[in-house]
Formats: sequence, C-alpha cells, structure tokens
Amino acid sequence: MSARRSAIATALALLVPAAALAVPPSGSATEPSDPVGDVAVLVTPHQRIRLEALPQIVQQGRLVAGADAARSAVVATLRPATPGRRVQLQVRRGDSWQVVATGRQDGRGRVQFAAAATTDEHPSTYRVRAMASGSLRPLSSHAVSTARWQDPTWTEEFPGEHLDPVWNHRGHDYVPTARRSCSRGHPSAVSVDGGAARLSVVIDPDATRRCRIRGRDRAPGTYAYRLNGHIGTQGAFAFRYGVAAARVKFHARRGQHGAFWLQPVEGMYPGGAGSEIDVVEYFGDHHPQGGLATFMHRYDGRRRVSSGGWIPRSASYLKNRRDGWSKNYHVFSVEWSPRLLVFRIDGVETGRMRGGVSAVRQFPILSLLAADYEVPKIRERHLPQHMYVDWVRVWETGG
Repeated sequence: MSARRSAIATALALLVPAAALAVPPSGSATEPSDPVGDVAVLVTPHQRIRLEALPQIVQQGRLVAGADAARSAVVATLRPATPGRRVQLQVRRGDSWQVVATGRQDGRGRVQFAAAATTDEHPSTYRVRAMASGSLRPLSSHAVSTARWQDPTWTEEFPGEHLDPVWNHRGHDYVPTARRSCSRGHPSAVSVDGGAARLSVVIDPDATRRCRIRGRDRAPGTYAYRLNGHIGTQGAFAFRYGVAAARVKFHARRGQHGAFWLQPVEGMYPGGAGSEIDVVEYFGDHHPQGGLATFMHRYDGRRRVSSGGWIPRSASYLKNRRDGWSKNYHVFSVEWSPRLLVFRIDGVETGRMRGGVSAVRQFPILSLLAADYEVPKIRERHLPQHMYVDWVRVWETGG
C-alpha cells in the first residue's frame, strides 16, 4: 500500500523445510509465560549468548514481492567466538520448541538467520541452541519475539501508475558547484509500474547544446545533458531513530550511482545536529571496489566530515554466483540509534558507524544520479540506465 501508518557470509542460514524437530522446553530458555522482548542476553560462567530479532529486512529475489512477505532477521552473537560451531534456530509452538534452521558461527561469533515474522498468525518467538563444541557444553538462549516490529510506521509499495503525493521530485537544476553540470532531477526520469518505482538516467530531450565538464572533474569533449530520477519525502514523512529499509535492484553500468539515503528535515549546515546517512550507494557492475558503498556526512563545526566508504567483499553478500546487484532485488537497511548506525544487506550486517550520529528527524530519498566525475564513464548509446525500488519501509523507535 502507498503510505500507511501501521508499521557479512558463511553465517547466513535459510529456513529448512517443515520436517523440523520438536524440542521440549528447556529451563535455560525463557518460558512461555515470561515477557519476551526483541533482545535477550544469557550469561553463564563460561558462555554468553545475545539474541536479537530484527524487522522484516530479508528478501532477495528477481521479482517484486510484498513487504509483508519479507523475512525477519534473527542474529545470535556468542562468546567465546568459536568459528564453525553449530547453532540451531528454534521457534516456539505451544509449549515446545521446533528447530527451523541451522547455522554456524562466523569469526566474530555471529550466526544470522532469516526467519518468519509470524507463526500461526502471531508474532514469532525464537531462541537459539548452541551445540557442544570442544569444552563448551550445549546451551539454549533466552527467547526473543518479533512483536516489536509487527506494525511499521510507514510503508511504500508503489501501487498503481503514479507516485504517491508523499514523494516530491528533487534537484531540478544543473548545478556545477554540486558536481551536477550535466545532470538534473526531472519527473520524466521516474515512473511507477508493476508494483515498483523506476528511477532512470536519460538524455535530456530538450537540451539544445552539449555539456562541458570543468573544474575538479574536468574532462575533454562534450556530453549530452541528462535527466535523473531523484525523489524524497521531505515535508511529508520523516522519522527519528529506528530501522529504515528499501528493496532495490540497481542499474548495471558505471556512469551514474543509485542510492537509498536519509537527510535531515532542516538540511545540512554548520552547527546542525543532523547528518546525511547514505544507507547504500551503487556505482555499477564491474567496479574495481565492488561498487557498493555506505557513508555518513556531517559537519564538525564548519568543516564537513565524511565517514564510511566501500563495503569490503561486497560480493560475499550475494546469494550465489548467479546473483548480482543489478540482477535481483536486495533489501538494504540501516538501524539508527542515538549513538550507532548498523548497516545490513538482507539482514546481514555490513558495517557500523559511531560518533556524530544524527539526532534530528530524517526523511528517505531514492535517486539515480550522474555526477560530473561519472558522466565520461558511459557511452550515450548505453543510456538510459534504470534502478528499481520494490518497497520502502520504516519502523520508528523514537528517542
């Protein structure tokens, strides 16, 4: 629905078929009558398990799919870290626990699962059981629930054939000082069809001359002016703290970059408490650094400071060798709290940032932009380029 109020890689494990195993309740886990939250920590003299249930931010695939069909991410972090140690994910059904997935710890002691958000039409309750390993005895965690994430604050699934009024078009002018000498945002570079928004870079049909790139991005020759898909919800929807996610299939060629990002409602300025959060940027297939990046930009006094960069080993987050950022949809998300940003792809953590985290309300932006330094990297016959967005969803947690 349109805008509604309701709402790393050996470690990733997929759900196994329903030939699952029933396990009787264990005294080391939270019993059914106990209150269950989305985070639980169990500490024993020799082991520690932290378990967290996250929203529905796992949904890799070729076709559009409803946001409600996405899977929740369930993340277990065990100490001591024992790479390869087998860990079961169990769901509670009545008074028993049923094994639904098995994974193995990575080098950081994490095991990450994709799990159903509901069980028998109710929020799911999960625990993990770490199997015996060396001198470590088997241990079951406390339980966590997906209940906190059942009602997203805002969801956009791009129905119909037009953008919902919550979206507005951005960057209407050619601005050389912003490295946009040859490109600008325009409504004609955005379309909605088949349950997805398409953002494009196209040649500007109304341009009567060609563009020269000067300044720090100076390049010889002339280039066609381009129109970019660039939309945001400024003035219509914003939030403060929580999880923001978008399911995106990116463009293929270099010469432009697609992005899902957040900006402060009042803008970026010296002394401001806000920071730009670039949840994901993609610079095209066959990029030497893999193409995927995450950034945060903020002001320290009057000086603009940037954090983040290329996502290391980005191909490790793909499902298999046939997968690709321009071949299939993937969910890119950020978990935003007052002191920490956690970035994930299909529920698998890719990085964290601390310090200078925005403390003000932010609004989502989707864009496919051709910056001056990118324009010479693509031949005009390879335009247009497109990125597709299946859905955007926010779970606001507040201060």
